[in-house]
Amino acid sequence: MNIFRPQQGHHKTRREITMDTSSVPGLELIQIADAVAREKSIDREQVISAMEEAIQKAGRSKYGQEHDIRAMIDRKSGTISLERWTEVAEEVEDDATQMSVEEGKKHQLELGEFLKELLPPIEFGRIAAQTAKQVISQKVRDAERARQYAEYKDRVGEIVVGTIKRAESYSITVDLGRAEGVIRREEMIPRENLRQGDRIRAYIKEVREEVRGPQIFLSRAANEFMAKLFTQEVPEIYDGIIEIKAVAREPGSRAKISVVSRDTSIDPVGACVGLRGSRVQAVVGELQGEKIEIIPFSEDPVGFVVNALAPAEVSKVLMDEVASRMEVVVPDDQLSLAIGRRGQNVRLASQLTGWYIDILTEAEESEKRQEEIKTRSDRFIEALNIDDVIAHLLVAEGFVMVEDIVVTDIEELSEIQGFDIDIATEIHNRASEFVDVENKRIESELARLKISDDLRQFEYLSLPMMLKLAENEVISLDDLAELDSEELMSLIGDLGLDDESEAGNIIMAARAHWFEDEPVSEDEPVSEDDSVADTSESSGQ
Repeated sequence: MNIFRPQQGHHKTRREITMDTSSVPGLELIQIADAVAREKSIDREQVISAMEEAIQKAGRSKYGQEHDIRAMIDRKSGTISLERWTEVAEEVEDDATQMSVEEGKKHQLELGEFLKELLPPIEFGRIAAQTAKQVISQKVRDAERARQYAEYKDRVGEIVVGTIKRAESYSITVDLGRAEGVIRREEMIPRENLRQGDRIRAYIKEVREEVRGPQIFLSRAANEFMAKLFTQEVPEIYDGIIEIKAVAREPGSRAKISVVSRDTSIDPVGACVGLRGSRVQAVVGELQGEKIEIIPFSEDPVGFVVNALAPAEVSKVLMDEVASRMEVVVPDDQLSLAIGRRGQNVRLASQLTGWYIDILTEAEESEKRQEEIKTRSDRFIEALNIDDVIAHLLVAEGFVMVEDIVVTDIEELSEIQGFDIDIATEIHNRASEFVDVENKRIESELARLKISDDLRQFEYLSLPMMLKLAENEVISLDDLAELDSEELMSLIGDLGLDDESEAGNIIMAARAHWFEDEPVSEDEPVSEDDSVADTSESSGQ
């Protein structure tokens, strides 16, 4: 049997040993097992067991596959013994491996014991030696794979250092010393020039056991890689004094990282930057010049978003907590800085904070507000036959629809600046009269358009909303359920619907009846929470 023992360096020298059970020195066999175990970093016992299995397979080839042939190697002397085992059985089913109780008594054996017959040593021919070599190689490879998986499966989340073994366009193979890792194309830093033999650091993203052996997937593009690099470079982060709250990256281009200090006497941004920028520059160098902005974290969402949009200055922020959305107003000359090249700055700020950020200039924001005020004022002027001053006062108080006036007490209306009890009463009466007339008209139109009863009874829509939907061929609850939030906003957004989040809630409620009659599997019970989650996913919210 030929055995190859790689030496240090790039070349391998072949050490050939012709193994047969009569000529191989026992101690040399043990030395071979020790050498392979050291080289492959596996247990010596696994190597010797593989050798025993190889000899055992050769023995069965010579004496018959039907026999129970077993090989043993003495762990100290290396002496090889080959035996045929025959079991004493109450009922003999296989003459080659079993004998009767009567026959066993002749050999002074009890039921369940084995007759062990020592066999002559076998000589390995060319084919037998090749087979034995394959068996040993496979067993050693399996043991090596098991060792690699056991060693690395609990190291996910660590940074490792390795040497590039192969560099291809779609992946890079990294020699980690006792294993190999793979960096797939999507986990590489774009435009990074890596060559065979280069030393690199990478983040262990996943360790997976596959048919071809354990696969160690590495990453240099993951957000966690940057966080780990800062942990290595900044002692305060390693000690837990400074905490990394979030990371947003566009690998190889730009990144934002938010940090907070548990010690008020330590500036988290300054600690991460280091003396003359030494600490942050060490990370930038590892990431091939990626521009890194260190952002102070704030528990106040508005303050955090303002910090994340740096270096742009912010004039005003309007927050919608339900939709996790912020409308950020910046001076006209700060728009390009706030948005960044190809939207990069606002995109990273949004990823870092977890808020959807909409950037408006002061001029755009003013124009938008004026348009909203004009639309609402015109609605009141037309419906109530009032002048624009009173209409503007109603808009300034937050009234959107005429129905809002009807459901408001006259006393509360009279408290509006410029109103008295007579004006409040007159406006309330006009609003009530308008709503009554409008409702009768809408009811007539809904009947003509043949709107379904389920949509008519849907409590989340006002009559004007129903009419607008029916005019656009949405005449049943199923028709409404098939819309998305953006479509619903475009249809009835001007009738008192505040934002896409509210529109999404309406659509989810419309879809609820789809799940009421679904059969529930006994093996996989579905809770109410699961049903809500399903409707949320299907609505795209």
